[in-house]
Amino acid sequence: MKVILIDDEKAMHLIMKRMLARYPDIEIVGSFLETAGAFSFLMNQEVDLVFVDISMPRENGLEFAERLRASGRETNIVFITSHKEYALFAFDVFAFDYIVKPVEQERLFKTVQRALDDKYSKRSLHEKREPTLNEVQFNCFGGIDIQSTLGVRAKWKSSKSAELFGYLVVHKGRLVSRARLIEDMFGEMPQKNAETYLNTTAYQLRKVLEAFGLKESLYSDSNHYALSLNHVKVDLSTFEEGCRQIAVVDETNLEQALELEQLYVGDLFGDRAFGWAWNEIERLSLMYTSLTQRLSVALLHKGEAQAAIRLLSKLMTNNELDEESFLLLMRALALQENKEALIKQYAQYAETLEREIGIKPSHEAADLYTQLLSGL
Repeated sequence: MKVILIDDEKAMHLIMKRMLARYPDIEIVGSFLETAGAFSFLMNQEVDLVFVDISMPRENGLEFAERLRASGRETNIVFITSHKEYALFAFDVFAFDYIVKPVEQERLFKTVQRALDDKYSKRSLHEKREPTLNEVQFNCFGGIDIQSTLGVRAKWKSSKSAELFGYLVVHKGRLVSRARLIEDMFGEMPQKNAETYLNTTAYQLRKVLEAFGLKESLYSDSNHYALSLNHVKVDLSTFEEGCRQIAVVDETNLEQALELEQLYVGDLFGDRAFGWAWNEIERLSLMYTSLTQRLSVALLHKGEAQAAIRLLSKLMTNNELDEESFLLLMRALALQENKEALIKQYAQYAETLEREIGIKPSHEAADLYTQLLSGL
């Protein structure tokens, strides 16, 4: 299926290319920073799917879609935007889908799968598309999940089976003693009950893994358990390894850093706040913050202020008191020459500091604010 991308943010091109690269049936045949070039391309090339931002210079995405429809083209259009309020207008131009930024891999997968199904059903009502690749992905950021490219998804037998899965993934294939598992996961139970419950939970996890052809990945003996991570992709491992490789974000690894940032869709295990995982949750959260700050610095050096603001705003939402993120956010707003937003952001930060911990912004923050403001 042939796809083009239209977005005035270069960073979004990198993000979408990386995310779409996971689908073997997708071929990106063009990417454009404005709609004029994209429209000319579509007049001369066959394209199945267009991903377009709504907020664009000169001609916005909705106007572009209206012009495309007026030309007689029925190409499927997916709007990708930060603005939810345009949804109704989008479907006036027969939009195929409407995705709100930040784009999540799972949400994108549903759109791509529906577009592929639509393409193949049009080709032949009787032809069934056979998936070309079956990869299994273990996901622990933002929740606990197992997915395959064949469309199989984990159906947890119990909350404890999901917890055991997460526990063993964190231990990265290492043997974990039954005694430690019982203490961390079933410590409130009598010993005999805990042992029985662990056996049942391991059996349930094995049944879940069996649906992915991974039944034998769960190892157990009389004293230990381990989960083999061979032949699967693990978001946690990919993220950690990538962060270790990137000490400084620059032109050579900017795409990799953007991909890693997208991989972190939420804290480890999401809302499942297991007591035994608190240290890991905090460690990975700090790793993500450090990566995103380095990435934002690189984007600012490239003049990609809007992309940096998006990332830094996300960090500030998670931690309103993080001074390093706030300093970078002020620099990004100043780079955009957005004086009003800079004043508002500083006032909000000062108010939060006073309300939460009874202090004023540091001298470094106050001095930088004054310096940036005087330059606007």
